[in-house]
Amino acid sequence: MTLTVWELFLYACAVGVLFLTPGPVWVAIIARGMSGGFRSAWPLAFGVVIGDAIWPFLAVLGVSWLVQEISGFMLILRWVAVAFFVWMGVMLIRNADREIDQNSRLTAPGVWAGFVAGVIVIMANPKAILFYMGILPGFFDLTQITTPDIVAICLVSMLVPLVGNTFFALFVDRMRRLVTTPGAIRRMNIIAGWLLIGVGLVIPFT
Repeated sequence: MTLTVWELFLYACAVGVLFLTPGPVWVAIIARGMSGGFRSAWPLAFGVVIGDAIWPFLAVLGVSWLVQEISGFMLILRWVAVAFFVWMGVMLIRNADREIDQNSRLTAPGVWAGFVAGVIVIMANPKAILFYMGILPGFFDLTQITTPDIVAICLVSMLVPLVGNTFFALFVDRMRRLVTTPGAIRRMNIIAGWLLIGVGLVIPFT
């Protein structure tokens, strides 16, 4: 392994800054956490890990040609994300008067749906793509790294956002528990629905 602990620490700090920058992942966690609590939000955090592993891996390998090939795929993926989040938002607004547990089936029908939502939102997130493809190479000499170096970089890229997103989901869940009246639940569900729609509408322009 050629990378030093200090290099990995500086990179981890940069990934932390990326996490602290609000974006589609934050909005999706808020929307899912408000509608279904932590159990609806944590699968999304684990889905995000997939993108946080794939993008730095591609960047480390230096496959710039693949980025060009992906451009068309990214356009398709963005519109899939638009349809996915707009549909979840509309369904939540239509059922705003139902209890939160019932609504969680609409916004997150199982762990797998939450996981897929996380994969979609991170793979279509240009902020993450630009960071890993454009900024990551500036932290390391990618012509000298070894396989253990690649593993270390990918692990840092995965673990920092995972920890941050998980704690953020817990925070949203605790805030949600403070709201229990039917009227507040309805307002919360409507807000969550519009947030989900917002994710879908913003993705094509980010």
